[in-house]
Amino acid sequence: MIHFFVLTIFPRIIECYSDYGIVRQAVKKGKAKVEAVDLRRFAPKGQVDDVPFGGLPGMVLKPEPIFCAYESIVKEHGKPYVLITEPWGRKIDQSYVRKLLGKDRIMIICGRYEGVDERVKSIVDEEVSIGDLILSGGELVALTLIEAVIRLIPGVLSEPRSIEEDSFQERWLGYPVYTRPREFRGMKVPNVLLSGNHKLIELWKLWHRIENTVRKRPDLVPEDLTPLEREIVENIKEGRSFDEWLRSKNLS
Repeated sequence: MIHFFVLTIFPRIIECYSDYGIVRQAVKKGKAKVEAVDLRRFAPKGQVDDVPFGGLPGMVLKPEPIFCAYESIVKEHGKPYVLITEPWGRKIDQSYVRKLLGKDRIMIICGRYEGVDERVKSIVDEEVSIGDLILSGGELVALTLIEAVIRLIPGVLSEPRSIEEDSFQERWLGYPVYTRPREFRGMKVPNVLLSGNHKLIELWKLWHRIENTVRKRPDLVPEDLTPLEREIVENIKEGRSFDEWLRSKNLS
């Protein structure tokens, strides 16, 4: 089980989200625990922020409540792996999420206002971010990270194959998916998905994985292409569709 501790001045954001979806499922199965730690409980008179020295603008989270909360967690549960949300932090991606699967306890400090007193960094292992953008606080970053880790924990998802076919899990992005009805407002489900031909369906999936990656994230196209992958990439760049490619190979 992975135990997450989220240090925040708005614990209800964390608690509310944890009551739904995959996070709730993981908690019910005993695979994870998400604990929102209210920093106001560790602050004298509930004061968690103060004006910054140097006449700088805004407000800054004070170090005392964070250190007190951290020490309380260490005393009761042992030392956690400590993350703090910062806009310049290490960008969260799937490889980083897989790395965190090896941790038993993860503490996430959610920044607010103009940031956190720099002295807090003395207990931090890593700074993390979801991208080059600014939010008012780190709670959404913490929840993004928690859900991304939780869905990889064995036994959490009712359909484990979903993880294997996720975007960023392997070499390529994901493929389009369809459900009933077969036709909606003139838009039809591709015939190959209704064919029952599993070999053809796997080819269709690979084609569209590659097409999605080439068109939407060309920076992710790997260099070590297999002969089949290289052929598909070349055909996509030449403007051919999956059906045209199949006909050219007499596979349709």
